[in-house]
Amino acid sequence: MTGASILIAGVGNIFLGDDGFGVEVAQRLITRKLPDSVRVVDFGIRGFDLAYALMDDYDATILVDATPRGGTPGTLYKIEGDLTELEKLTEQQMSVETHGMNPARVFGMVKAMGGAPKRLFIVGCEPATLEADEEGRIGLSQAVSASVNEAISMIDSLIQEILYSESYPATQTSH
Repeated sequence: MTGASILIAGVGNIFLGDDGFGVEVAQRLITRKLPDSVRVVDFGIRGFDLAYALMDDYDATILVDATPRGGTPGTLYKIEGDLTELEKLTEQQMSVETHGMNPARVFGMVKAMGGAPKRLFIVGCEPATLEADEEGRIGLSQAVSASVNEAISMIDSLIQEILYSESYPATQTSH
């Protein structure tokens, strides 16, 4: 084992239908036995809290979120983030709303505070709905709900790759 530390960050707004995907996955992962070097947190829409958690120098972060990319609702995506894009952010793009969640801004804030995230993976799910009517919509659509267990399996595999594979050493940084 490499001793790598991993943060699994579930993000999203449970009042906006499928935007709560990351929260649901995190809630289920929290109840499971995971390696000691893996921390799971349901950040919801608390971008400021996520930024400060990322200052803890994790070897890898797995962000779990609804990820609209134009696919069929429920489609899962595993994306390795390009952290070199942080170099291009303006000062305004590095500011975080204390009660909002914009992952790019969160990572920008971490950079502005002197943090240097090492690796970023996104496990995303194509949402069916992200909008809320005047009263909101709590709960995932059937297609997204059906993908939660598969997303957990995807995360389990990713944890194994990060912790046990020579292709993901703890000291590697994004290029």
